[in-house]
Amino acid sequence: MRQPPPEPPRELLSGTVERVTYHHEESGFCVLRVQARGHRDLVTVVGHAAVVSPGEHVQASGAWVTDRTHGRQFRATYLTSAAPDTPAGIERYLASGMMRGVGPHFARQLVQAFGIDVFDVIERTPARLRDIPGIGPQRAARIVEGWHAQRNVREIMLFLHAHGVGTSRAVRIHKTYGSDAIALIRDDPYRLARDIRGIGFVSADRIARSLGVEPSAMTRVRAGCAHVLLQALDEGHVGLPREDLIGRAGLLLGVETPLVEEAIALEVRDGRLVADGVDGQPCLFLAGLHAAERAIAGRLAALQAGALPWAPIDVARAVPWVEERLGLELAAQQREALRLAATSKVLVITGGPGVGKTTLVNAIMRVLGARGVRPALCAPTGRAAKRLSEATGLEARTIHRLLEIDPHS
Repeated sequence: MRQPPPEPPRELLSGTVERVTYHHEESGFCVLRVQARGHRDLVTVVGHAAVVSPGEHVQASGAWVTDRTHGRQFRATYLTSAAPDTPAGIERYLASGMMRGVGPHFARQLVQAFGIDVFDVIERTPARLRDIPGIGPQRAARIVEGWHAQRNVREIMLFLHAHGVGTSRAVRIHKTYGSDAIALIRDDPYRLARDIRGIGFVSADRIARSLGVEPSAMTRVRAGCAHVLLQALDEGHVGLPREDLIGRAGLLLGVETPLVEEAIALEVRDGRLVADGVDGQPCLFLAGLHAAERAIAGRLAALQAGALPWAPIDVARAVPWVEERLGLELAAQQREALRLAATSKVLVITGGPGVGKTTLVNAIMRVLGARGVRPALCAPTGRAAKRLSEATGLEARTIHRLLEIDPHS
């Protein structure tokens, strides 16, 4: 068995940002040129940062890699930045446009007037900014506002890094919660699993434990119940029997059954879980999935209520006719499915590989084609559409092409 290539060793890198080659505002992905300690030439650092500007001091944890196109670069898993502490760095930082109201001219004026204390002046005695010619009340207010926004972002990133959150996830958290990120996460770290794509219960639980949340805390048990239902979704289930959910959640969380039952009751009360019965068995569903299931069932029922788009079919004659055309004998269940297809406007056929679904679809197409029906065949993927076309001899397209969906709009 071929072994994967070994992971490159982790290293620490720090230095001053000379140029921001690229920065994606939404994802935080950035490419920086950094004057790093211990390196004579500028190095390329690739990572994620909520905000970054020339002149800032950055610290990164990651590994050196060689990109086929761009050459040697430092790929950072963690990337933090701090305000510069040298006159040249401060001037470059202020002139970068990161703070509204300051361009190259005022950056030079501010550094000449206050030196390396300029950030203390903005923070503690902002009225002194108006000593600079051309800086009035409005511009001074914009400078203070911009500095506070930058400081807030750094505080959030440092808080998240301290609790084991990687930079790319930290950027997504900041983009989602803004300046309230720290307060919201302290209040309920498990909201991360609900609100942010790519952060699941396990990651949120690790952050929660880092914040001191007890294993038996009700917020944890409630989040764990939702996580178990999401795991069941990966297995093909939109819900679970109540007793099954209680057992799985208790095992995952390491808590007693009464605590799980209390959590379920609270989740149902708040509308996050829905209690419903399936064949007389009490079950629980995530509210969104339950609503989706009911909506789909309603749509299918509405479609089924419509009139058939073809004339009545004599199934007793159609079965031997199609068996002769296909050169095979249909199984009893396939004959019953063919009868249902001929007399129903909607039919859902399920089953694992090798049970005869493709043969059945082919038989249905032959029978309906003999009645003058013009079918539109589609499948979720291009490969599946190709297999469907090969099996039936008819054109099959992907669902989005059949519906003429434009992914851009």
